[in-house]
Amino acid sequence: MSSQNLLTKPHYFILDGLRGVAAIIVVTFHLTEPLGTGHLDILVNHGYLAVDFFFLLSGFVIGYTYDDRWRKMTVTEFFKRRIIRLQPMVVLGMTLGAMGFYFTDSTIWPLIHTVPVWKMLLVMLIGYTVLPVPLSLDIRGWQEMHPLNSVGWSLFFEYIANILYAVWIRKFSNTALTVLVVLAAIALAQLAITNGDVSGGWTLNAEQVRVGLTRTIYPFLAGLLMSRILKPAYIKNAFLMCSFLLAVVLYMPRIGGAAHLWMNGVYESTCIIIIFPLIVYMGASGVLQNGREYRICKFLGDISYPLYLVHYPLVYFYVAWISDNKGVTLLQAWPYATLVLFGSIALAYAALKWYDEPVRRWLGKQSLKL
Repeated sequence: MSSQNLLTKPHYFILDGLRGVAAIIVVTFHLTEPLGTGHLDILVNHGYLAVDFFFLLSGFVIGYTYDDRWRKMTVTEFFKRRIIRLQPMVVLGMTLGAMGFYFTDSTIWPLIHTVPVWKMLLVMLIGYTVLPVPLSLDIRGWQEMHPLNSVGWSLFFEYIANILYAVWIRKFSNTALTVLVVLAAIALAQLAITNGDVSGGWTLNAEQVRVGLTRTIYPFLAGLLMSRILKPAYIKNAFLMCSFLLAVVLYMPRIGGAAHLWMNGVYESTCIIIIFPLIVYMGASGVLQNGREYRICKFLGDISYPLYLVHYPLVYFYVAWISDNKGVTLLQAWPYATLVLFGSIALAYAALKWYDEPVRRWLGKQSLKL
């Protein structure tokens, strides 16, 4: 079964599947992160680069889906579509984070038991909008934009990219867009090599906002450019090859160590600027081998966004347990980590079928009445 439907605009099912693969790797990154002492020794050391891969996929899908609709679609209609697609799971993710907040009281978060309910609810309501909370509302103590669901920071930058696309960048010629992509790549490489990695973007201060914007702009614009100029080939076994390559990239140990931070920066720059676009090109050129591969890609694609939004409220419990049991080893933690991983996948699927899809259908019908 091909990834293209000859009766309509082709749908890239393999890219959907790769988004799901990346989402699962993100969960494994967050499950191994508390077992390390810092960026240098996390088992899934480059798992956070999956977010940069998401931004690249987002730019590709946005351009592919909407670039040819602007003669009939207004900016308001575009934003309605994006809000309907993104916001229901944002609301659920923040709600789950709020429901579990006080139950994750731990030595790692000494503030939790001092937070009044009204303050937690205020943070939840702000989280529903994806706007970052100020540091004065940091109720967990990690200086996060969204203390109830850490991953909300990337949705904030996703919206910024969508806004820039709708009001400005969609009008760029391919030449102008190429120039902007090159400049963004230079800025990304400078950030990565100077800092030793691109990790960051989740705190509301000038430096971290710069990191978040730099991580967003290049991959999103590169994906948009690819959607315009890409001429897919015909590649067999693309899903398997791309999944393997993506896993190798994201599971790669830290490069260079503390003495040569720039080496890791070069590695991450290469991944984001060259390897990720190559994976997207291969995925877009791929041919599904059979119905089983189609079902796998569809399932992974369907759960990818819900999984990203619901897993961290469960990870908070896991992190609290590790913090309160000093010296926990990987051997001791893996049964609990496995439980959280598969529990997150089950929760994501339930959220998709019982909440996200019904709510989006209802919102879609309401938007037609406006």
